[in-house]
Amino acid sequence: MAIEGEDGALALPRQPALVAFAQTTAGRNFFLMLGVAAVIAVMAVIYLWSQQPDYRVLFSNYSDRDGGAITAALQQMNVPYKFSEGGNAILVPADKVHDARLKLASQGLPKASGVGFELMENQKMGVSQFYEQVNFQRALEGELARSIGAVGAVAAARVHLALPKPSVFVRDQQKPTASVLLNLHPGRGLDQQQVSAIVHLVASSVPDLPTKNVTVVDQNGNLLSEVGKIGNNGLDPSQLKYVQEYQQNIVKRIESILTPIVGAANVRAEASADIDFSQSEQAAEIYKPNQNPEVAAVRSQQTRESQSRDGSGNASGVPGALSNQPPGNASAPLSQQPAANGANGANGTQTAAGTPTNVQKDSTVNYEVDKTVRYVQQPMGGVKRLSVAVVVNFKKDVDKAGKVSFKPLSEAEKNQLTDLVKEAMGFNKERGDSLNVVNSPFAGMEKEAVEELPIWKRPESIQMAMAAGRYLLIAGVLAYLFFGVLRPTVRRVFDGVFPKPAAPESSETAKALEGEDDEAAVVQLSHEVEPMGQKARSYEDNLEAARQLARNDPKVVANIVKTWVSGNE
Repeated sequence: MAIEGEDGALALPRQPALVAFAQTTAGRNFFLMLGVAAVIAVMAVIYLWSQQPDYRVLFSNYSDRDGGAITAALQQMNVPYKFSEGGNAILVPADKVHDARLKLASQGLPKASGVGFELMENQKMGVSQFYEQVNFQRALEGELARSIGAVGAVAAARVHLALPKPSVFVRDQQKPTASVLLNLHPGRGLDQQQVSAIVHLVASSVPDLPTKNVTVVDQNGNLLSEVGKIGNNGLDPSQLKYVQEYQQNIVKRIESILTPIVGAANVRAEASADIDFSQSEQAAEIYKPNQNPEVAAVRSQQTRESQSRDGSGNASGVPGALSNQPPGNASAPLSQQPAANGANGANGTQTAAGTPTNVQKDSTVNYEVDKTVRYVQQPMGGVKRLSVAVVVNFKKDVDKAGKVSFKPLSEAEKNQLTDLVKEAMGFNKERGDSLNVVNSPFAGMEKEAVEELPIWKRPESIQMAMAAGRYLLIAGVLAYLFFGVLRPTVRRVFDGVFPKPAAPESSETAKALEGEDDEAAVVQLSHEVEPMGQKARSYEDNLEAARQLARNDPKVVANIVKTWVSGNE
C-alpha cells in the first residue's frame, strides 16, 4: 500500500539495503551485467559440451605395468585420455589415436610381448657365460613371442625354450624342446594349418629342434599341437582337409557348369572321393622270349676248328701184337675206289696218303637278351574311386496366360546333363567311378516373413536422429538464451546507461516545471499521482506506477523526493 506524507504526497515504504540498491540505477546496471555474464557463461558451457571430442580405443587388454607407462607417456605428450567403463582400455580423442600409437611405438610401448634381441645391446663387460646364455635364451623367446603374436587370432603369446648343453658324446646329446602358450582373442580360434605353421616357425628358429618337440597350448589349457599328429586311422588332419577340398572342388565344378542351364537354385550336387595316400615304389626286370636269330643282335661269336693227319703218331688199327708189326711190301693196285663213308671208322679216316684223317669244328654264337628294367614311384593323393550324386529340379514352364508350371526333363535333356557332369567330374569307368543324376521336384522352401523395420526404428536412423536432436537442442537453447535473455538484458543495460529522451509532459506540468515555484509543481504532480494511487489495488501496482513515472519524468520525481526530504526535516 502507498503511504501519504504529512503534506499529502506519495511516500514509499522503506526497503532492505540490497533491494534499495537494486532499485537504483547503479544497482540495476550491476545486476543486469551480472545476468549477462551468467548467460554468456551458460552459453559457453553448452558450446564446449557440444564440441567435446569423440574418444576411441588406443590400447586394450594391457598389463598394469604397460598401462602406467602408457599413461605417463600420454601426459608428457599432453594428450587427454580416459579409461573405459571396465578399465581394460585406454581411450584418447579420435583424431589423435594414430599419432599417439606411432609415438608410443617409438618408445617401445606396450611391452607385453617381452624383450627381444635388444636385450643383448645392453650387455656389460665382464658378465659370465651363464648370464650371456640366459640373456640369449630370453631374447630368443621374446622374438618368437613377438612373431607368434603377429597372427591375427593371437592376442599374446609366451614361449619357453629348453636348450640342453652341448656334449661331445653322441649318447649324451639331447634335442631341445619348446612350449608355446597362446592367449587368443575372445571368440577366435586357430585352425590346424595355423597351429602347424606356429609349430614349424618355432622349430625352424631353434637349431636341432624337431617339430615333435614343440607343444602349443591355448589359455584354456587345450593342447593344440596334438591335432597335427596322425590318428589311429592313418590320416592326419591335413589329409582329411585335402579330401574335403577335393570333394568341394568337384561339387563346385558340377554346379558351375549346370547353373547356366537349370538355374542357380535348381541343382544340388555331392561328391565322395576315395583318395589313396599310400606311397608305393616298384622295380621290375622283365625278360622277353628269344626272338628270331636273323633279326637278333649278335653279342659275341666264337669258332674253333681242329684237324689230324696219318703218321701223326696217332695209334690206329686193332690193338695187339699183329698190329704193332712193321708193314710189308706194298702190293696194292694202282687204282682203287674210295671206300664208303664210315668204312674206315667213325672218325672219317681217308685212305689217300697225306689227306686229313680227322676234322673237328666248334662254333659258339651269343645273342643279346631282351631286358626291361622299370622303376615306378606312385605319389600319394591319387583317386581310387569317385562317386557323385546330382539332383536337378523340374523345368520351369510359363504358358501364354502367364501360368507357371514345372515339368520333368526329357531323356535327351537328362542325358545331356549327365554327359556334362561326367566331363566336369573326370568320370573314369575303369576306375570304378559312379554317377547318379536324378530329376525330381524340389520342395518349396518357406521363406520366413521378415517385417521390414520402419525407417524410424532402424539403428542407423536412430543414431542419426539422436545426433541431429543433440545439435538442434543445443542450437535451440543457445537461441533462447541469446534472443530471450541476453539480448533484452543488454538492451536494458544500454537503456540505463544511455536513457532515451523523456516523453513530452502535459502542458500544466511543463509550465509548472518551467516556473520557479516548486510548490506548484509538487502540488500538480501530487494531483497526477493521486488518481493512480486511488486506482491501485496493491503495493506492487503502486511501485510499478512510481517506476514508470520515474522513467518518464525523472526530473519531477527528483523534485518530489526533494520535497519529501525537506518536509521530513
